[in-house]
Parts: sequence; C-alpha cells; structure tokens
Amino acid sequence: MHLGDLASVGPFFALRTDAGAGGPDGPPGPGYLPLAEPAVRARVATVAERLGTADRRVAASIAFQGIAGRLLSIALGSAVLTGHVPDLSGPALWWHPARTAPDDLWLPRPAALPHGTDPVPPIATSVLHDRLASLHHLTRAVVPISGRLLWGNAASSLAGSLRVLHTWCLAQGRPEDAARAITVTRALFEDPLLRDTGTLTTRGGPSFRRRSCCLYYRVPSGGMCGDCVLRTR
Repeated sequence: MHLGDLASVGPFFALRTDAGAGGPDGPPGPGYLPLAEPAVRARVATVAERLGTADRRVAASIAFQGIAGRLLSIALGSAVLTGHVPDLSGPALWWHPARTAPDDLWLPRPAALPHGTDPVPPIATSVLHDRLASLHHLTRAVVPISGRLLWGNAASSLAGSLRVLHTWCLAQGRPEDAARAITVTRALFEDPLLRDTGTLTTRGGPSFRRRSCCLYYRVPSGGMCGDCVLRTR
C-alpha cells in the first residue's frame, strides 16, 4: 500500500502528496501555510465560526484536536499498513486552515523517516515531540488554555485513529495489521506526553476514557464526547 492509498481507511488518514504549483520551496496552492502561528490563529477562527461559539478556548481545543487527529492518523496508518512513517515534522508539510480532511494537509514529495522494525520511536519523535509539541505551544500562545487538556485531546485523537484503523483492518481481512495497530498505539500511550491522559483498553475492541475534557460540551447543542471524563462524574 502506498501513502496515497491510506484514504481508503478514512479521510483523516489521507494526505495530499501531488506536486503543487509553488515549486519545490513554495506553497503547493493558495491558502496553504506552514504549520506556524498564523495558521493556528486562522484555524482557531475558522473553528469558532463553524461551531458558532465565541469561546476561543473551545475553538482552540477543537482545532488542536483536529490537527492532532490528522497527524496521528497518517503516522499510525502509514506505519501499520506500509511499514514506513512519513516525515511530518519538516517544512515541506503545508496546512490549509480553512479546509477539512483530506484537503487540509499537503506534503509534496513525502519522505519516509528512517527506522528499523519498530515504528514507535519515529512517530514519538517526529509527531509527538516535534510537530505536536510545537503546535501545543503555539495554540497556548494564541489562546490561554490548559496544556493538560490539549494533550488529552491528542490522546483522544490517537485512540480514535486506532478505532477506525482497527475496524478497517478487520473488515479487510487483515487481523495481523489490526493487532499491530493496537501494539503501536499502546506503546505510544507509554510516552510521557500521553501516559497520564487516560485509560486505553483493547479487549473487545479499542476504547478510551480520558482524564480531561475537550470543552465541546460548551458548544451550543454540543453534548459530551464518548470518552469524556464528565460522563463518569
């Protein structure tokens, strides 16, 4: 399976990799920005408008959860199904803050990170400790919000990616890949950034209960998410 084929799992696993019009060092198309503060500010504003909320903390939380879900889905899906982890931490990755998956992220000429038989270290290094840690810092600089909440969002996103990928693998008759997805995700949850964010269980299918709340319940008619800590209080 090639990286472009990950879209068959779901839109969050898809990544645009076609060559853009901006040349090797320019943006691949209008509206695409580096994953830096201007893109974060624009994304928070976009999410606030779409949710119909004036609470910037809610918008920042959901914006971070969305990009975390995209990056972790691509990394996990690629590791499990292709045996390689794409480099999502470099300047070649572009983000369109006004678009949704799969057109929000664009990585022309993707390169695989070097790794041995274990994809967990490159995912932890390039996605968790590099790209997401940077976006975590930028999000909190744009909107004052709990850092613990944001890492809880990342953990929730990873668990959601696992559920989708695990279900897809079983439906495609790939039980070994389904088991591998669980193994990789369990190892990622041992990383210090995610270790205390919640409880991942896999008996009878993956499920997650987080120890924080993403604030989505504050959206008009939003309700509580399935893994929300408030459900047990």
